[in-house]
Amino acid sequence: MQGEDGRKRAVIEQVKPEIDGGRFAIKRTVGETVVVEANVFTDGHDAVSCVLRYRREDMSSWSEVPMHPLDGDRWQGKFKVTAVGRYYYTLIAWVDHFKSWRQELTRRIQPEDIVLQLQVGAQWLEAASGRAEGEASQRLRNQAKRLEGTDELSEKLTTALEEETSLLMAHYPDRRFATCYDKELIVVVDRPRARFSAWYEMFPRACATQASQHGDFKSCEARLPYIATMGFDVLYLPPIHPIGRINRKGRNNTLIAGPEDPGSPWAIGAKEGGHKSIHPQLGTLEDFRRFVAKAREFGIEVALDIAFQCAPDHPYIKAHPEWFRWRPDNTVQYAENPPKKYEDIYPFYFETDQWQPLWEELKSVFLFWIEQGVHIFRVDNPHTKPFLFWEWLIAEVKKVQPDALFLSEAFTRPNVMYRLAKLGFTQSYNYFPWRNTKQELTEYFTELTQTEVREYFRPNLWPNTPDILTEYLQFGGRPAFMIRLVLAATLGASYGIYGPAYELMENMPRSSGSEEYLNSEKYQLRLWDIGRDDSLKDFIAQVNQIRRSHLALQFDGNLHFYPVDNEQIICYGKWAANLADIILVVVNLDVHYTQSGWVELPLETLGIEPHLPYQVHDLLSDTHYLWHGPRNYVELNPALIPAHIFRLQCRVRTEQDFDSFM
Repeated sequence: MQGEDGRKRAVIEQVKPEIDGGRFAIKRTVGETVVVEANVFTDGHDAVSCVLRYRREDMSSWSEVPMHPLDGDRWQGKFKVTAVGRYYYTLIAWVDHFKSWRQELTRRIQPEDIVLQLQVGAQWLEAASGRAEGEASQRLRNQAKRLEGTDELSEKLTTALEEETSLLMAHYPDRRFATCYDKELIVVVDRPRARFSAWYEMFPRACATQASQHGDFKSCEARLPYIATMGFDVLYLPPIHPIGRINRKGRNNTLIAGPEDPGSPWAIGAKEGGHKSIHPQLGTLEDFRRFVAKAREFGIEVALDIAFQCAPDHPYIKAHPEWFRWRPDNTVQYAENPPKKYEDIYPFYFETDQWQPLWEELKSVFLFWIEQGVHIFRVDNPHTKPFLFWEWLIAEVKKVQPDALFLSEAFTRPNVMYRLAKLGFTQSYNYFPWRNTKQELTEYFTELTQTEVREYFRPNLWPNTPDILTEYLQFGGRPAFMIRLVLAATLGASYGIYGPAYELMENMPRSSGSEEYLNSEKYQLRLWDIGRDDSLKDFIAQVNQIRRSHLALQFDGNLHFYPVDNEQIICYGKWAANLADIILVVVNLDVHYTQSGWVELPLETLGIEPHLPYQVHDLLSDTHYLWHGPRNYVELNPALIPAHIFRLQCRVRTEQDFDSFM
């Protein structure tokens, strides 16, 4: 082909990870390793070499690590990311004539052939000495002379095949005709909380201590020890802005609001202000900043809901009517998601001719709250806004605040959900609330953790939200809430609950077949008795403590499912690097009846000697069991604790072990 050097013979293809031909980045967090694989080969029988190159975005020079052959023509290399930001990686491969020469030399039998091959090798070494510097150059030159010198043939062969010679030549290869991969692939690196987090959602107006009293940020401060004790590190607040009065919703989503009805926080904007204002009954901006700082003292980050929509009396309506789509009757079409209607919400019109000023204004909303100390955002319904807008906005915000995190609340089609993750959303809501059977859970989480999806999609698992009260929770009683909590907290490294509804096991729907809560606090003030004796707060605290104490539970891609001969019991495991921490989770999915079965484990994979007993420690009940072999019996009563979270100890002490200390 014209313009190409025909002497470049190495081929690089099927590089992984590579998302959509390099169009999108993969995701990692600080301290994680990027493992890269590719098919690397050439024509004929010559050997090839390959290196993986990587660099941080703010650095011009590349670092390199050698890639190593796997099976066939597959090669692998890896590098660690150590800072928040973007990294780039690519590959270089070339025909390695010295490596080919060594392979050929070992097949020679006739002395005259060997002598000639040694002379060829001396030429390769001499050429490499010209690429090397200092002592390395001299050593290569000396090696070349030894191959052409008067030493015995056996001594020359030893010199030619010794490891030192090979390492020197690998360090100074001939890359004149190297093939460079035609893409620089991207890694977006976030702080560790992007990978591992426990979220608690709470309406700040519900933190009051008396019925019909509106909570504020000062009363929210009093709730912080409660949230911290349960072990959550992200406190997510629904919108804290002024709430519109026009078409305000009443209790249970009725169309007519009473004079005392507070309205939905997602109906943003009124005469008091819009997306950069705080609801007057919650407090002032100074109160909010103090609340954010106080939360940090408890190890909690405050996350804010960003919902790009407006109440009919939002200041934007009058100031920027061009940002909305007006109908022939001079009204704006309110938001709908049939059969749901949101008469109190107007969507933005992103196809307006003034789309650029609209984008800039919406970006400024994020930047405003970053100035107030918020670095985590839960984004409401991002799938109803343009993809290009989110790609631009997230990149722009990260230029100002590189450690900003974005949670996508998009319960939508898989392709749309995945596209948003590719565009830059740090974490994503997902279909977990509606995956209940063993088959559903296994298939879905295999997709999320064992396919290419894992490279860019970080699931955040929520068993409930203010909009989602599943049938499983409606009818399963206390065991259902415990089961879904354990599943969310252990299947995923990030999860969240909407409380206090969750720990107090709120399970009454607004109507039969509905997933909306009866007396939802989306539309009214609620007073929660967080001190109730039957609360799950202690159980939640125990599960979160287990998560913090075990590195194996702080990742998604290390999830593996194991067979159980009972469809009502699911079993899966996670382990940290080098099997230093092995966690096995067994859950009874039946909320009504005791279930039992035989779990089958891959002992060799887990580093367990098949002929030795091993100990499993149930971290929930603090009970120890001695297991033997790959198949072991489990039994779970949902009326007690419907799950085991085992820590596996690969070996137990024997009598001979104790004898060694005598």
